[in-house]
Amino acid sequence: MAHPLVPQIIEIATPVAAELGFEVVGAVFHTNQRPPVLRVDIRNPQADTGLDDCEKMSRALEVSLDVAEIIPDAYILEISSPGISRQLTTDREFTSFKGFPVIISTSPAYEGQQDWVGQLIRRDDIKIYLNQKGRVVEIPRDQITKVQLDERR
Repeated sequence: MAHPLVPQIIEIATPVAAELGFEVVGAVFHTNQRPPVLRVDIRNPQADTGLDDCEKMSRALEVSLDVAEIIPDAYILEISSPGISRQLTTDREFTSFKGFPVIISTSPAYEGQQDWVGQLIRRDDIKIYLNQKGRVVEIPRDQITKVQLDERR
C-alpha cells in the first residue's frame, strides 16, 4: 500500500520535473528504513534519463519539498529512472506499448488465473484487452493489480 504522502509528493514533484523537461513516473516512500527513503522515478522524454537528469531533479525537488514542509523528519531523497522494465500505469504508456507483450496480474484470480500473458491491445475505463494467440481476453480493471512489460519475449 502506498504511503499517504505519496500523492502530495507527486503533486509537488510534477511541476518541478516539467520545468526541467522531465516527467514523474512514480514515487515510493519507504518509512520502514532509518532514515526513511523517498524515491521518485523520473523520465526524460527527449533522451535516455541519465545521472545528470537525476541530480538536477534531486536538487530542485529537495528545495520544493523543504518549502512545502510535508515530511516532518529527516529522510533520504533518491531520484532514479525506472528503465524499460516497469509497470504500465498512465494512458500514455498504454498507448505507447500497444502491441507489446505484457503480464497482467489480477487479485482475486480472474477466470481461475492470476497472471495473464499476451499482447496489449488497449484499455478503457472498465477493462484491459489482451491478445492471446489471436484470442481477445477482456480483464476487468478493478481486478488488475499490475500490468508490466514482459521482457521474456
